[in-house]
Amino acid sequence: MNHESEQTVRRHRRRRSIIREFCLNTSTHALPGIARSESFHNCVFWSISFLIFTGIMIYFIVKSIINYFDYPTSIDLSYNNDWQQYFAAVSFCNIAALRFDRFIQPFLNFTNSLNIKNTNDTTTISEYQSQFIWLFLVDQINKNQSLEDYSFPLSSMLQGCAYNFETCTSADFISFVSPSYGLCYTFNAKLKNSTDDSLRFGNFYGGAGILSLSLYVHSYQYVPYSTDAAGILVLIHDNRQVPMIETSGIELGPGRRYKLSYRKKKINLLSSPYTDCTNKISNPMKAMLSNYYPADYVYSQSNCYQICQQTYVYEQCGCVNPYLWYIRWIVLPGTDHIIFAPACYPSDGCFDKASKRLFASASLVEIYCSDCSQECSTNSFVLQTSSSMLYIDSKLDTIKNFVENSLVPLPNNWSTTWRQHIYENYLTINILRETSIVETHTQTSTLGFVDVISNIGGQTGLWIGISFLSIMELIEMIYRLIRYQIHVIRESIQRKINIIQ
Repeated sequence: MNHESEQTVRRHRRRRSIIREFCLNTSTHALPGIARSESFHNCVFWSISFLIFTGIMIYFIVKSIINYFDYPTSIDLSYNNDWQQYFAAVSFCNIAALRFDRFIQPFLNFTNSLNIKNTNDTTTISEYQSQFIWLFLVDQINKNQSLEDYSFPLSSMLQGCAYNFETCTSADFISFVSPSYGLCYTFNAKLKNSTDDSLRFGNFYGGAGILSLSLYVHSYQYVPYSTDAAGILVLIHDNRQVPMIETSGIELGPGRRYKLSYRKKKINLLSSPYTDCTNKISNPMKAMLSNYYPADYVYSQSNCYQICQQTYVYEQCGCVNPYLWYIRWIVLPGTDHIIFAPACYPSDGCFDKASKRLFASASLVEIYCSDCSQECSTNSFVLQTSSSMLYIDSKLDTIKNFVENSLVPLPNNWSTTWRQHIYENYLTINILRETSIVETHTQTSTLGFVDVISNIGGQTGLWIGISFLSIMELIEMIYRLIRYQIHVIRESIQRKINIIQ
């Protein structure tokens, strides 16, 4: 009994000696003071000090780690001289979506088939008849009939085009259909299956980036009651950006010369986990972007919200908002099946109520629009606009010849009032790159992994003097204690075996 008791005491002393040796040799403050203490009070003093400062250290370390997982960021603003930047994409539409001479006969056939007002008068329509224009268009859409034939072709509007004073033609534009403005046209869009070399640099032909357009709007061919203005809608946008001309376009009236100068602005956001930005294009958006073929456009948050709106409207009404009829490819939540949906008729109030209900409910938006995050990278353009009265007397004969050969029917009094008609329908637009300086806003991380390690090291060094080598000393002590404990266990087992034998 005395022998076993003595062995137990020796074991405790051996463990204590390992811990004491660690405390005497470690660079961690307070532990050597505890190990060297020759009185109880001195040991208590250093023990309490160590515990207090260790607690403070742990508090600041936890705060540093929590701060890191908040992923704080900052925005760096820089101005870079990019002389060879691509010239912006320029889209424009005639403010009138419909061309009367092509529209009137199919429209009358439609209204007569419904016995709305039987008439064969193809010279005008009444205000009552105009109430059924959208009904006719939605009927054409649901029959998968193209609406392009009812709009003004580019060849009838583009009287003149020059880029950096070199002639451009209709072949340099691509077309797309706007639900509000009919057939529209884009210059310098990024095209599918092509390299960026297909885009025009601002300094092409040794110029500074100037696009000059001379346009004729044919306002006498506007459908009565369909619009209360005449002119052109213009949008300057990125070469890979969907032209949101309905919301961002600038209206320009005839009879004036316009100058639109722009400065480029770039915004680059960090991806997850810093932000929830995305560049991912969903299947419905891919289908929607096919309407802009052959343009190679990228993800757009605005289009994403329109798609989720159409999805909810279809789920509630069985059809989609007719004023966003170009988005008809629907994927219901929780499914992968793409549905080609019909457009609701304007008299159906269901789509309007459903749209308002969706955006009035944060929970519904979370369900149907959860993928609609901000773009990770966007390019925008800051515009300055100015205009002056047109003075085109020297070009009247050239413009007159263009209008007469545009295949758009002339007004009845053209022979006597053609000068007046030209001034009421003709305008010129000069789009200029104001500067080669690009304003760039870049989101950067303010706290990285290295910063966290540095903060932890600073806190441990400040409060109790721990370094990485101190941690290695602690690991060594733990290793020695474990090894010693294994040795004791083996001796105990061996001793029991000897006793049994």
